[in-house]
Amino acid sequence: MTESSTLLRGRTATVAASLLMAVAAWAVVVWQATRAGDMKMGPLLFLGSWAVMMVAMMLPSALPVLLTFDRIQAGRRKQDRVAVPTWVFLGGYLVVWIAFGAVALGVRELLGATGVSFHGPAAAGVLLVVAGLYQSSPLKHACLGKCRSPLGFVLGSWRDGPLGALRMGLEHGAFCLGCCWVLFLVLFPLGLMNLAAMAALTALVLAEKVLPAGPNLARAAGVGLLVCGLLSLARTTSP
Repeated sequence: MTESSTLLRGRTATVAASLLMAVAAWAVVVWQATRAGDMKMGPLLFLGSWAVMMVAMMLPSALPVLLTFDRIQAGRRKQDRVAVPTWVFLGGYLVVWIAFGAVALGVRELLGATGVSFHGPAAAGVLLVVAGLYQSSPLKHACLGKCRSPLGFVLGSWRDGPLGALRMGLEHGAFCLGCCWVLFLVLFPLGLMNLAAMAALTALVLAEKVLPAGPNLARAAGVGLLVCGLLSLARTTSP
């Protein structure tokens, strides 16, 4: 077997495993959505559901950097050098998003205790406006640039060994979080089990990261979110 065919098999296996994980996660999400009325969303159940959601929604857009990391590690194996499984990098990436879910849950509970609600048109309007403005912010596009350049990120952030791979996953997860965090806050007033909103966000995040016009799409989506937020706020103030 030639070196190129070995690398192709490795890339195929990584793609297949990632897509299988994403499909399985979406299946669980759909099942959860059909049972949402019967489930009491305590903290542990919330974090479990959030973790599955992040696999379903973020794994497709993370696939380019996973393939880049996997290709470099495959090259190291060919040179009889120490290589690290790609799942170590992926684990670090997902830890960031699960931690974000825990922080968001804590903030929601803290604000809820003071009488501030994340639900309703007013909350949705505010978060949509914030998300719309953030879509054109320098921080958003600095982080998006890192997500859109998998090879540049991997080579620029390379660290050897399992701990190094985990740290790389955490770092890439942080850039990804910086790119998309406000979009996911919108799910709280719209409903964490809102399948239409989840599908739309998944498509938007993927398009921003992989399409040539991704940055322009991000700005255009920001305008749409801003308009929707202002309309939602206008309805709350109309007699």
